[in-house]
Amino acid sequence: MTTDVLIEHRRKIANLEERIKNRRLQVIGLYGTPIAVVFTLLVWAALKISVWLHSDTPSAIDDTFGSVAFFLGVAAVAQAIAEFNRFWRDPKTPVRELRLELSLVEERHILDARRHTPPPMDRQASYKERLPGEMARLRRESRHYRRMHLAMQWMLFVGSAAISAVTAWYDPPQPAKGILIGLGFLVTVITAAAGYFKPRERAFNLQQTADSIEQHATALELGIAPYNDAEQSRNLELFATTVEGLRAEQRMREQQLDQPQQGQQQVI
Repeated sequence: MTTDVLIEHRRKIANLEERIKNRRLQVIGLYGTPIAVVFTLLVWAALKISVWLHSDTPSAIDDTFGSVAFFLGVAAVAQAIAEFNRFWRDPKTPVRELRLELSLVEERHILDARRHTPPPMDRQASYKERLPGEMARLRRESRHYRRMHLAMQWMLFVGSAAISAVTAWYDPPQPAKGILIGLGFLVTVITAAAGYFKPRERAFNLQQTADSIEQHATALELGIAPYNDAEQSRNLELFATTVEGLRAEQRMREQQLDQPQQGQQQVI
């Protein structure tokens, strides 16, 4: 019964988190789409006044802006109808109200979990069963940062090569000047972003932590050192302590990457 109660709480929490996410997207679309319509019309009018004031606007420009404005207008009307006719799941419900409901459900979950706390060995065993999801998360984030690093590197390669190629190809200042300015700006931004976010280091740290956790999980599963004690409770306790130490080290490395270079040297 305790397990069923806790599972029901987790189901309610997941349901409320999904509802909050959907409601936030609904509110963004409900108020953002009319703003996008007005912005599109203003840009269209500004182009007409500044570029084609004394001539006809090209049909391609008119068709593009007209289609975008029409599509956004239809989307705005459809979202307004869905909001006021209660076609959505949580119409006319503020996001803060859903967040309050979520906090109350989480509080009830904590109270029930505290009231029916299982013994330490059961908690350690369940902790071991949750680790595959944690390792999958670490590897997923590691792949994300690795792909980000590779994309930045390829953009740097292409941008740097394009600057040299355009410089060698064009002798007159125009139109090469604008292209070179754009490519130089792109290379500068990517270099600064790569140095600030450090996706390569983040990918390496996440992958290293996932591999270390997997190594300890395999050692515990096979009953080899350091988890070869005759009492399983001691092995589980040592395993939980070791894994939490690895996760703490991972969080510390992330904090070091978020600090400036001078702050990193002081921490190290």
